[in-house]
Amino acid sequence: MTFSTDPTSKVVLITGASSGIGEATARRLAASGHRVALGARRTDLVAAIAEDIRHDGGAANHHEVDVTSLSSMRHFARAVHEKYGRVDVLVNNAGVMPLSTVDALRVEEWNRMIDVNIRGVLHGIAAVLPLMRAQGSGHIVNLASVSGHRVDPTAAVYSATKFAVRAISEGLRQESRDVRVTVVSPGLTRSELTEGISDTAVRAAVQDQMEIAIPAAAIGAAIDYAIRQPAEVDVNELLIRPTVQG
Repeated sequence: MTFSTDPTSKVVLITGASSGIGEATARRLAASGHRVALGARRTDLVAAIAEDIRHDGGAANHHEVDVTSLSSMRHFARAVHEKYGRVDVLVNNAGVMPLSTVDALRVEEWNRMIDVNIRGVLHGIAAVLPLMRAQGSGHIVNLASVSGHRVDPTAAVYSATKFAVRAISEGLRQESRDVRVTVVSPGLTRSELTEGISDTAVRAAVQDQMEIAIPAAAIGAAIDYAIRQPAEVDVNELLIRPTVQG
């Protein structure tokens, strides 16, 4: 892999970077010449990915991060800021998707989705926004979902969390003049999200649909596109789906 030496290289924090979209985004942005900080709970995986990126000539480091903890996210942002002197981009990617029908009453799974998918995004914003305001620029990329635009059976709570991500993002965008905000809404994408579905019938049904899924690298490419636009251009929202997805 050939890495860019673009002098406009940005410092990018990525949550949920141990696999799937987070990993693919880290690899894509590093290949584009950005300095990436990979955050996740599974430190062994992000350490290996960061090492692989460095081996190929990119700039990457890793951190143990739990997005449900505000102090953990703040420590992540501070550590990266101390290393590079700035934080240019946050990719709020960490998410969970334990789908089930509402009458299954999987309350603990609902709460987990609220904690990771909503609070995690808010914690990321809270951790980086003061730094970005102080430096007069920044870019927050929040991962929503096509499920943040439509509601399907078994996805009521998951969709609610992704609708919330879009609402939070739009509010922040309207309040901001020096920080750009982008929402990325993937359709069926290859990742580990389906492994978190504990309802075996629902998991099997979703996995059957994954035959048409696009690679996580497609989402990484979309994020790369959004963050390399000139400062006066804010790509507000991107929906990326398989061509054949209904």
